[in-house]
Amino acid sequence: MVPSFYLYFALALPALLALATLLRLSPAAQLRLLAFGTAGVALGALPAVIRVWAGCDEIVAAQGWLRLDALGALHVLLLLAVFVPAAVYARRYFGVEIAAGEFSAGAARRFAALWFGALAMMLLVLLANNLGIMWVGVEATTLLTAFLICTHRTAGSLEAMWKYLLMCSVGVAVAFMGILLIAAATRHTGMPATSALLWTNLMATQGKLDPALVKAGFLFLVVGFGTKAGLAPMHNWLPDAHSQAPSPVSAVFSGCLLNSALYCILRCLPLAEGVSGNTGWARGVLVALGLLSMLVAAGLLLAQRDLKRLLAYSSVEHIGVMALGVGLGGLGAFAAMLHMLGHALAKPLGFFCAGTIGQAYGTHDLRRIGGVVRQAPPWGIGLVLSLLALIGMAPGVLFLSELLVLKAAVEQQAWWTVGLYLAALAVAFIAVLRRAIALGWDSSAPPPERPSAAAAGADAWLLTILPLVLLSVLGLLLPMGLAELLLRAAMIVGGAL
Repeated sequence: MVPSFYLYFALALPALLALATLLRLSPAAQLRLLAFGTAGVALGALPAVIRVWAGCDEIVAAQGWLRLDALGALHVLLLLAVFVPAAVYARRYFGVEIAAGEFSAGAARRFAALWFGALAMMLLVLLANNLGIMWVGVEATTLLTAFLICTHRTAGSLEAMWKYLLMCSVGVAVAFMGILLIAAATRHTGMPATSALLWTNLMATQGKLDPALVKAGFLFLVVGFGTKAGLAPMHNWLPDAHSQAPSPVSAVFSGCLLNSALYCILRCLPLAEGVSGNTGWARGVLVALGLLSMLVAAGLLLAQRDLKRLLAYSSVEHIGVMALGVGLGGLGAFAAMLHMLGHALAKPLGFFCAGTIGQAYGTHDLRRIGGVVRQAPPWGIGLVLSLLALIGMAPGVLFLSELLVLKAAVEQQAWWTVGLYLAALAVAFIAVLRRAIALGWDSSAPPPERPSAAAAGADAWLLTILPLVLLSVLGLLLPMGLAELLLRAAMIVGGAL
């Protein structure tokens, strides 16, 4: 089959599934459609990812408007690795509410339609070769995921939704200004307006672009897409949205939504570096924002008393690590790609476990949850171990990626960066570790109000044990094929070992 077919199929199937959710199905049937439909999208997109993974430089479709290379393939792979288990987990999560009569058929239909719509738009962001289409995809994900936040209509969820809409819409508008500036920079290239914003054309003619306009455009793009990615100081929407959204949505937010916004910045980084006579200035912007995000998140982690807000601020820290790694370049860029992989495994696991434990205890207040290793296995075990993985405990893959970022900074003798990086990691480590110990073994906390919500079925063990095994194994042994994909993705954004 022609490889480009899979790009069309990956975009069309979730859109068709979104229409299928309009059928009058029961809530349980909608959730089955959600799980099997998401798995079907993964099966449709994987052949293209595997082809690129196997060595194909790129797959092009729609006369160059759709394109998949190693960087895109890595992000599509991570997207599917989060969406599929999140869809499976959604059946369990909302199944508890269906049994209690708290999740109606209308709510299930809206949730499933928005879910598939968001999946289609995130895939569009990763497959688009046109900066304008990429921007459209990011804006569409903002509108669709906003309503996923308030699946449960409470005062807190509505406030979080409006805060998310307001901040991210302003951010995306700023990014649009950046795209206009880059479009203006192409006026002397002779390219037709219809193809001026194709990323491949921009890279091929970067020597003819106006450097001042590209540099200004890149700064607008960093601020705009950085707001959606959760980089400090534009991160204020993130803890509210993560804490109020249903846990399957929180998992997608941390594992996919933030990555897709950061991906847009990564796409434009080689362009900004290539047209500038001052090589390294764009990377310096990412280094500064990465360190700031880590320091801000580390400080706020110390004060968190809500489990899901703790995980949300951890996402800000990890996005900071990724930005820092890419900003350092070379080995740092490879470490950033590896860190994306580890974060996409660990953070959804944390939200799955937090959601189930929250249902069992009736709260996410850390002062009222404890002893979960004994009270709610395997979810309690998964929660504690996911928190340990997120703070870089050896031998997890996040320990390896953070160590490689440190090595990259030391090799460049960026001693201020090394000091601030280690300080942020140390504070975050202490802040999360003390919470993990109390969550796992504090016997003074009250028992769960609804123990049946944390029942240990086969799906529970699969959703918790599999990512923990992968996190540990990849920290000890990184398969050669996966390492090559990570390296090729890093080289696109300027990494070279």
